[in-house]
Amino acid sequence: MTELSDVTLAVLAGGVGRRMGGPKANLQLAGRPILAWLLDRLQWPGPRMAVTAPVVPDLPGKDRFDRVAIDPIDGLGPLRGILTALENSTTQLVCTITVDMPRVDRRALSWLVEALKAAPATAGIMCSVDVAGERRIEPFPSIFRVSAADSIRAQLSGGRRSVRGLRCLPAFKIVPTPPDWPATLWTNLNDPAELAAFETSLQQSEKSHEASNTKQQHPRAINPQ
Repeated sequence: MTELSDVTLAVLAGGVGRRMGGPKANLQLAGRPILAWLLDRLQWPGPRMAVTAPVVPDLPGKDRFDRVAIDPIDGLGPLRGILTALENSTTQLVCTITVDMPRVDRRALSWLVEALKAAPATAGIMCSVDVAGERRIEPFPSIFRVSAADSIRAQLSGGRRSVRGLRCLPAFKIVPTPPDWPATLWTNLNDPAELAAFETSLQQSEKSHEASNTKQQHPRAINPQ
């Protein structure tokens, strides 16, 4: 089992959510703040950090985190959020996800941690996913060493704000994901329609789980012949 207690989980939650109609950190899933819902899903054993921006200073569910870090300036996107996480981390490794990716699971994050721990010369790892026979780079979830901060800071200083752009730096690696990872892992909640669709699938999954438990608790009696 991969050791995770020495890895910080950083959830980037500072987006203003223009297509959603408001900050995504304000969303709720199953009656809970989305940040709390994510932590309940992941059950992360190491330090937990929420990263936001000055424009979204208050995060529902922030009390569930060990630390809330705020970008020093608005408008620099998720690469600035990664840098903020690295600058505020108390561990040498930081696993990053975004608040709008509710299907990311602990198995995927553990795989990333194991991949970076096995590559001591690597500053960060992002995933590549097979889509219709072509490889697509997914910037999240991803993992970084705190030593990557200088390289990321230089990217931002040069006006290069793309997380995917880190692939051009020699210390950052793109690693193909295992073939059994579902495509739904990269589900994003970008607008109210996508949120509603996810909530519907969540309710269906809960009903299916409840029905399965009921069958196990009350098995059908078998009539003797």
